[in-house]
Amino acid sequence: MTYHIRKVGVIGSGTMGAGIATLVAGVGLPVTLLDIAAKDTKAGDPAAKRSAVVIDNLNKLKKSRIPAIFAPDDVDRITVGNLDDDLNLLADADWIVEVIVEKLDVKQALMAKLDEVRKSGAIISSNTSGLSINAIAEGRSDDFRQHFLGTHFFNPPRHLKLLEIIPGKETLPEVVETMRQFGDRILGKGVVIAKDTPNFIANRFISIAGGFATAYAIDHGYSVEEVDQLTGQIIGRPKSGTFRLSDIVGNDISVHVAQNLYPAIPDDESREIIKHEGTARVYNFLLENKFLGDKTGQGFFKKVDNNGQREFWPLDLKTLEYVPPTKVRFDSVGKVRKIEDTGERIKALINESDRAAQYVWNVLAYYLAYASRRVGEIADDLISIDNANKWGFAHEMGPFEIWDAIGVRETVQRMEQDGYKVAEWVHQMLAQGCETFYQRSNGAITGVYDPAKQAYVLIQPDERVINVAALRANGKEVERNSGASLHDLGDGVALLEFHTKANALDEDVFKMFDRAFTRLDTDFDALVIGNQGDYFSAGANLFVMAMAMQNGDFAAIEQMIRAGQDLAMRLRYFPKPIVAAPFNMAVGGGCEFTMGSQRVVAHSELYIGLVEMGVGVVPAFGGCKEMLRRVVNPVMQVQYAEVLPPLQKVFEQIALAKVSTSAMEARTMGILSSKDRIVMNRDHLIYEAKQTAAEMARSGYTGIPREKIYASGRDAKAALIMGVYGLEQGKYATAHEAKIARKLAHILTGGDLTAPAWVDEQYILDLEREAFLSLAGEAKTLERIQHMLMNNKPLRN
Repeated sequence: MTYHIRKVGVIGSGTMGAGIATLVAGVGLPVTLLDIAAKDTKAGDPAAKRSAVVIDNLNKLKKSRIPAIFAPDDVDRITVGNLDDDLNLLADADWIVEVIVEKLDVKQALMAKLDEVRKSGAIISSNTSGLSINAIAEGRSDDFRQHFLGTHFFNPPRHLKLLEIIPGKETLPEVVETMRQFGDRILGKGVVIAKDTPNFIANRFISIAGGFATAYAIDHGYSVEEVDQLTGQIIGRPKSGTFRLSDIVGNDISVHVAQNLYPAIPDDESREIIKHEGTARVYNFLLENKFLGDKTGQGFFKKVDNNGQREFWPLDLKTLEYVPPTKVRFDSVGKVRKIEDTGERIKALINESDRAAQYVWNVLAYYLAYASRRVGEIADDLISIDNANKWGFAHEMGPFEIWDAIGVRETVQRMEQDGYKVAEWVHQMLAQGCETFYQRSNGAITGVYDPAKQAYVLIQPDERVINVAALRANGKEVERNSGASLHDLGDGVALLEFHTKANALDEDVFKMFDRAFTRLDTDFDALVIGNQGDYFSAGANLFVMAMAMQNGDFAAIEQMIRAGQDLAMRLRYFPKPIVAAPFNMAVGGGCEFTMGSQRVVAHSELYIGLVEMGVGVVPAFGGCKEMLRRVVNPVMQVQYAEVLPPLQKVFEQIALAKVSTSAMEARTMGILSSKDRIVMNRDHLIYEAKQTAAEMARSGYTGIPREKIYASGRDAKAALIMGVYGLEQGKYATAHEAKIARKLAHILTGGDLTAPAWVDEQYILDLEREAFLSLAGEAKTLERIQHMLMNNKPLRN
């Protein structure tokens, strides 16, 4: 049977349930979201009153500090209701996911009701974080059990990549495959197939291995700050480390998950770590005082106002008192910090001898040995365990990948000498002469050891996953300098990759663009601009700009601006396809080059905008011109249209340095167009951009005609400046901000035009450049740039 998911039902509207509903609505599917009927209501009361629980929870989600909704109109695709009156709304749903309280009897009672309402063949799933999937489906019809499985999302579901799929004993293979494909391709998740064991894969590890990291710290006198440094970026994990992560998740949640796990795993030889006395003492203190972490404003860290300075004071794990923050420094960390490769950095660190090295060694040794002992129980393959740890917690490397990097044979003996028992199958693997868990060729993983077969098995490559490092290892890098590279993606398509710090745009990046244009004339049919760094691009190199300003070298600044403008125009009008593939942060020049490209294939998690105001200047690589072309032009092509609404929109977005919270919002801002594509799975981004570029080439793309820009003239400029005057008088804008805003108004309205006119693009570009150069001579602009370079946040002076 073929399954198509076109309508979804979600039961439970808490943070997770509402988050799943908005995620699904964000990819364009209609969703029915149900929860319990509001208290003190009865059948026959107004629907909004009965469904107040869902409505209130959705409203809370809209205000979430971490954006949960891709675009405001996503909510329009969600139909709300309550379980007493509206269960019949699920009758035509293709997939229904339950996200209610973690109590087996309550879930079973709900499943009985769903069994009566669902259509035959509808897929039903539970988002349980640890209850038995088979137990939840007990007593249900054959068709229900065949279409029932676990779909365990991680919170917040929009942002965390992992989706654990847990088949039941009777789940049809085609149902599992349908949900795997839907999670991967439509929702953009990293899907792992887990066994129906307590807490599945990721939560099992965070409870046991995470519990050891805490217990070892307490037993050996490590501070909260030391542990978070040593379990953070230095070993390829988020900077939240261990204790900050617990505050984010909620210290009560951490305890609840661990306490529920303990009785469920009587055969797990490591479960006693959950009841560690020192750990229990610390968490009891936190819970008794309601120091639950971020949601109560205090946990392992407490915000303190120290003479007007906000500080985060860590908890002393011995005295249970909050203490002033300190600078954590270890000789070993300083020695290895600059090693770029994470595996090599970890290997170097654990071979040092100070307290930091000892802590990291013991935490990782426990973690890796525990992973070896869980193979076959929680998952049959090593890849699932690695991916669950990486995707669930944003780790760069999973346990078996780390083990390969530090050397399996040379660490097994050390682990066991230190009391960390390694599974027998690892000894057998080494005895066979298999030295690593993964086989690699030219930077790509080609095989993985299968303990059951006692042999390597082939990994089928996914054509949608293009790895830039593997391209380089396979000799596909055709041009390189210190700032950028050009790669051959095949099928006549080249990839231009930035690799500067934060992928800032510098002279070497510009030179590589020149080389790319040359190679497009001779060797390639299309170009993709993309990379696999942390950011697409943080914009122009501010350090270079600041140095030129300090030296009064305005000729150099003008040359940089002209080069950026010329490049953006060349991108737009080049006679062969050029496709940008932005993701994560694309600000300033990164945004301008994205808009300059002929087409965009963006990852859904795109934070893009023109933020130059924050450093005291205006967009000058064509950003102002492009926003006028994209937002004002279409309106003014209609007779008798009013210019101020679209003009005000552009002005406010640039003046407030607004950055989108998603690619979908970037489309509503006018930064992305209706022709641009949005990809949910970042692993597929470069592949999808390549497909778009290749299709444009096959369709005979030869460029586009040049376009005029609507300049609204003197009256519109006066209206904008009047608004700036009000903000300055009301103390909402500083004098320098008002000066920048007036120059922005000058650009957006066409300068000194006495009447509206359609002008050449170069006319607006000249205004951009003149304004930028003028502001570059201001001392307060240099202060802003220097502050950003030193503190990574804007200065309002």
